[in-house]
Amino acid sequence: MENTIYSLLPPLLAIVMVVLTRRVLLSLGIGILTAALLLAQFNMGETLSILADSVKGVFVDEGALNTWNVYIILFLLLLGFITAFISISGGSRAFGEWAMKRVKTRAGAQLVGAVLGVIIFIDDYFNALAVGQISRPITDRQNVSRAKLAYLIDSTSAPVCVVSPISSWGAYIIALIGTILAAHNITEYSAFSAFVQMVPMNLYVWAALAMVFIVSIKNINLGAMRLHEERAINEGLLLDPNKPAPGELKDDLPTSTTGTVGDLVWPIIALVAGTVGAMLWTGYTATEGAATILTIFENTDVTKSLLIGGLFGLAVTLVLFFRQAFALKGVKGDSFLTGVVEGIKSMLPAVYILLFAWVIVDLIGRLETGTFLAGVVENSNLNLSFLPVILFLIAGVMAFSTGTSWGSFGILLPIAGEIAAATDITMILPAMAAVLAGAVFGDHCSPISDTTILSSTGAGCNHIDHVMTQLPYALISAGIAAVGYLVLGFTGSTLAGLGTVIALLAVTAYVLSGKSQKTSVTS
Repeated sequence: MENTIYSLLPPLLAIVMVVLTRRVLLSLGIGILTAALLLAQFNMGETLSILADSVKGVFVDEGALNTWNVYIILFLLLLGFITAFISISGGSRAFGEWAMKRVKTRAGAQLVGAVLGVIIFIDDYFNALAVGQISRPITDRQNVSRAKLAYLIDSTSAPVCVVSPISSWGAYIIALIGTILAAHNITEYSAFSAFVQMVPMNLYVWAALAMVFIVSIKNINLGAMRLHEERAINEGLLLDPNKPAPGELKDDLPTSTTGTVGDLVWPIIALVAGTVGAMLWTGYTATEGAATILTIFENTDVTKSLLIGGLFGLAVTLVLFFRQAFALKGVKGDSFLTGVVEGIKSMLPAVYILLFAWVIVDLIGRLETGTFLAGVVENSNLNLSFLPVILFLIAGVMAFSTGTSWGSFGILLPIAGEIAAATDITMILPAMAAVLAGAVFGDHCSPISDTTILSSTGAGCNHIDHVMTQLPYALISAGIAAVGYLVLGFTGSTLAGLGTVIALLAVTAYVLSGKSQKTSVTS
């Protein structure tokens, strides 16, 4: 069953189940069971053994603690504590009142989230969670739905990281590019300069980022997003009260009457400074030889840095909480236990989904789903002008099916290099850029993607609501990018491809804003 068309069955089944039932854990569980049965060739004893081994692998890898996964879980719990104690200390309330006086429109609130998503580009995990923490009080005050906030977060995290050389993503991609260039004896440009030249070729990124600002300014609500936005505006309900939302705290938490904006700002500053500082430190200590900003980010330990930053942020948060409780008497000291319990409870839905997603991603990897899809590209006899758009679509399908853009990078970038080297070496940069773009697109749409899950968590939005409301915007951006890659492939001109994307975005903005105005008038 490995490396065959049957390997597509588990992810497709899980995704179809998610769409039909809207129950993410049940759907992921069915996908996991299907993958294990295929790997075991329907031997029940072997199926149970594979399931046990995959679950164990989430926490233990080659006899040692799987620090990547464990640190992410711990960071989520720390973020839950920070969020709870910021709320109890009165920081969220005070920041919301402060922002209300300065950000006076729904468009302005959405633009704050979009701009923050672009600015915080160090890592997509950190981006998704930090932007949510900062933006949520502002968007809540302007009755922007959590689904819209989740879209703003998700569509500015990975897209910015994948074109930023000073990020965990950029360092990983540059290292891969260097290996590919060396394998094909390409010396006319370095891995870094190749990455920089590929940035304008990453057409999905520019389409997706532009869509974020168009949607924010023009208030364009498509499909299910319209229902969420209308409910937020007309009823003041920012999310469906009947659905669980990861990262969402109880409304009846005790709140200090003496809290200030500083009770929110200083913990966030500590979180950002602690995480970035830890990334620089872990990268510097792991770098052999001369340390540059690029080598530091190439060698940084992202999840360890998140944990260190989370602990630093929590320490500052607790200092401010105890000041409110015992010095200013704004809240009772016994609310400490409430903050701990509610902080954990708020993050448990995200932890559960992540655990299931990690297991299905592991089993899909064993089924070699990505290898099968890559082979389809490598073995096809296609017109070279179609290579960028074909790679874009295949990378999208692969990332969507496997839930990992990084895994798609690792498999498809070398294949893109091999195809270009064997046919037309001048196509190597457009081909690799198309892989990067397609992988981000597929990752955006996939309900089993960890960045999609963390965007839901950062926004405090039901996970499936986020997936379904983001999908139309991602598909429109992908359609625009696909046309751009066709133009790029046939003309060989990056400017022609990028110009096509800009023109199509202008037409799309005009058409969608016209429909949005008609909808608002009739409703």
